[in-house]
Amino acid sequence: MRGFGYSRPALFFSLFNEAARNVHQGAKALQQMLADFRGTANEWLVVEEYEHEGDKITHRIFQTLHQSRMRAGEREAFRALTSRMDDVLDLIEGSAARLHMYKVATPTPEALRLAAIIVRSTEQMVRGVAALPRLEEVQPPCIEINRLENEADEVSRGAIADLFLGEVPPLDVFKWKEIYETMETVTDHCEDVADLLEEIALKHA
Repeated sequence: MRGFGYSRPALFFSLFNEAARNVHQGAKALQQMLADFRGTANEWLVVEEYEHEGDKITHRIFQTLHQSRMRAGEREAFRALTSRMDDVLDLIEGSAARLHMYKVATPTPEALRLAAIIVRSTEQMVRGVAALPRLEEVQPPCIEINRLENEADEVSRGAIADLFLGEVPPLDVFKWKEIYETMETVTDHCEDVADLLEEIALKHA
């Protein structure tokens, strides 16, 4: 095993685990928001709190990376992994914010399905991050994240197609199209995280 170019990889893995768990909690908060939807500001602000916590975790990781002695390639890979997890949470918060901003009356079944897929995707992200750097344990959750991205793509495409059947008011078409696309993009970014997890594990296998 080639190993890492510094003496404290466990420190970063612990921080990555904290970041991934916070992303997953944000995803569950979005799902809960949709399940108990009332259209109040407090609902989406719960999701926003996880996004703010994610920013704090990201800052700690970047600060620790800056102070550490490691190979440049490893530093960049760890920085990229941190940024991509943060991107996932930003989009989760963005989905919640749009539901509030557009004053959605009632969540659609498709939005609930996408929220469930996001929760499952971030759950697999937690598994993948916790498995670093063991390639044989990293790959199964990464494969599942890829499958879930495909599932979300199918749900989103079908939902958007249904918006244009002529039965939905034009303003609602605009609102839901953007919400669906934002939620589906969450799973795209989960896939980006999965790709990086495999890359990091492969480099140290």
